[in-house]
Amino acid sequence: MKKKINIAVLGTGFMGKAHSNGWMKVAKFFDVPFEPVLKVAFGTERDDTEEFAQKWGFSETAYDWAQVMERDDIDIVDIVAPTKVHKDMVVKAARCGKAVFCEKPAALSYAEAVEMAAAVKQAGVLSYLNHNYRRVPAVAFAKKMIEEGRLGTLYEWRGAYLQDWIMDPEFPLTWHFKRDLARGGPLWDLSSHSVDLARYLIGEVKSVMAIQKTFIEERPLPGKGAATFTAGKGATGETGKVEVDDASFMITEFENGVLGSFDTSRFAGGRKNYNYFEIYGSKGSLAWNFERMNELQYLNMEDPADEQGFRNIMVTNSTHPYAGAWWAPGHVVGYEHAFVHAMADFLHAYETGGTIDPNMEDGVKIIQVLEAALKSSDEERKVRVAEIK
Repeated sequence: MKKKINIAVLGTGFMGKAHSNGWMKVAKFFDVPFEPVLKVAFGTERDDTEEFAQKWGFSETAYDWAQVMERDDIDIVDIVAPTKVHKDMVVKAARCGKAVFCEKPAALSYAEAVEMAAAVKQAGVLSYLNHNYRRVPAVAFAKKMIEEGRLGTLYEWRGAYLQDWIMDPEFPLTWHFKRDLARGGPLWDLSSHSVDLARYLIGEVKSVMAIQKTFIEERPLPGKGAATFTAGKGATGETGKVEVDDASFMITEFENGVLGSFDTSRFAGGRKNYNYFEIYGSKGSLAWNFERMNELQYLNMEDPADEQGFRNIMVTNSTHPYAGAWWAPGHVVGYEHAFVHAMADFLHAYETGGTIDPNMEDGVKIIQVLEAALKSSDEERKVRVAEIK
């Protein structure tokens, strides 16, 4: 019989559901060394937290996250609260000796990210930053192909992360639009995912040139009970200033000489979660789009010229990363599965005393790139990532 391991999930929103679902499923599909137990759900609204805990099978609720960290019966703290509280929660969890599983972006600033990484290192606890797209089977398979030299010398990375959920001018001024709460718009939120994928597949970013744009500068103030993702609901009739970008572009050079571009927007009509990349090399090319997440486009430059063209690889075979734990070939996986994959890897690292990527050290490097992008946009110049200290 597997040893039980107790989980506290701090946050009950969209990501709270995704993470709770992952912990519930991981031991059913993967041969992990522990049986996760959903022990405590933390929230700020009592009724919502009670409902969340009952639905997802938590045995307890809590309304003081610091007290949760101090409990002897909690092994893993899973942080899915807004970014503004990540630093305090991660530092406290580390000092209490808890393993940390944390949502992205890591922090609101480079300084915060450095403090978080230092805290987990000093405490010697396992940390993971949930850039879950690394663990989509098609992305992990792309990594394998690159490492095998299938693309040859890498030349270019082109990334885009596009959504359209705030195009309505009546969408209320939620925390996502406040610089002190979110730090940035898609430049911070979406680009953090894209930068992580680029670091995973290409390497470290050396320099950045960036530009940002805010298309709607005033939005209705939300009233009490306003739904976060519902336009206009609960509006007070007053407006407030939008303090972050609605879209951003970054041009980058990687340390290995690869050129890169990043296009992130919440104003891309028709794009719901269009997380996309293209990679071009001397021997081949790859392209992937999360909205068709089980498919990887591959071009082999070594094919005869009159036979060259992108071919579609369905990454669902048992020989593909993670896919063998699920269904028969051709039976696709979805968004939630990447969370389960991360939790399986996390539990193995917890047992062995090893590490898992990305972790808080990776969070420092990602935030450093985003800080360089903000500096580049503000100062209208090229910024070396090493300038951010």
